Amino acid sequence: MPRTVTLIRSASLSDVAEYAYAATAPADSRLIFLAGACPLNDDGSTAAIGDYAGQAAKAVENMETALAAAGATLQDVVSTRVLVASARREDLVTAWKVVRDAFGDHDVPSTLLGVTVLGYENQLVEIEAVAAVLDS
Repeated sequence: MPRTVTLIRSASLSDVAEYAYAATAPADSRLIFLAGACPLNDDGSTAAIGDYAGQAAKAVENMETALAAAGATLQDVVSTRVLVASARREDLVTAWKVVRDAFGDHDVPSTLLGVTVLGYENQLVEIEAVAAVLDS
């Protein structure tokens, strides 16, 4: 399947951010809107309780499963939003590093947010994403 996502960088914006500032997908691509990927085990229990990195890793794993079901991979993701239940920047950075490392060189535009609470008991991390694929 051909890749559709083009990451856009601007020399006029700071290079401190560890992601592209924009991304595009062609008009004929099929967009995939993922619900927030949560750190849930197959039995519905919350994984890695109290562990921001562990929950981020499980959320990425679950996101990859949802993408695969839609015929996509992390390389097809156009953007992400990473939600972390904490007011501590260190906790946000811990979760972000796991997500960033999972994407490797495909550093899509992303937003990292500290929130007060997430939907599942003991949940610390959730990742929303949009992907685009060209069906051949």
